[in-house]
Amino acid sequence: MVDFAVVPKRTALVNVDMQNCFVEGSPLAAPEGLAILERINRLAVICRRSDILVIHTRSVFRSDGSNIGVLGEFDPAVRTGILNQGSPAAALHPRLVVEAGDIILDKPRFGAFHSTDLQLILRSRGIDTLMITGIATNVCCETTAREAAVLDFRVFFLNDGTATFPIGDLSASDLQRATCATLGLVFAQVLTVNDMIKKIERAAQTTAAQA
Repeated sequence: MVDFAVVPKRTALVNVDMQNCFVEGSPLAAPEGLAILERINRLAVICRRSDILVIHTRSVFRSDGSNIGVLGEFDPAVRTGILNQGSPAAALHPRLVVEAGDIILDKPRFGAFHSTDLQLILRSRGIDTLMITGIATNVCCETTAREAAVLDFRVFFLNDGTATFPIGDLSASDLQRATCATLGLVFAQVLTVNDMIKKIERAAQTTAAQA
């Protein structure tokens, strides 16, 4: 299994779509939404302290429907305007901690790279390693992880820092395990939030000792 190194200044946390409708209180919400929110907040504190960039993405669309495209044909959340710019459901959850130095990135598709300036933000800062957290594990988080891997970013995918919702006969737990298994095979290093924090703290100690 791959074991990527952490170099804080070359690493970013990409926190995917911790929006109201995905965290709680809607049919799109992940059952573990609030639980992973607290883990993400804890990880983000460590990241900021270690000079790791924190990015929060939001899935949002123009209210006139001009950038919905084919998504509107099969995604009811998009078609009904739940994720329109300015909608309360599309806002980041109020319990998610967003600091002044964080970046908020709006995206019109599942992956955080498609039709955004994410790659420009990362490359201009010399960042080559990403940690991915958020909702939904098997949709926007997975798509972002795959995009990052094929663009030659090293990816940490946090299996208890992401969550999803059940689909048909498949439980959220089933989908979580299947997604993490696939990503861990060829796209990312899959680990827990606690293990990620330990890697960051060890890297920060090494950096401080070399200064």
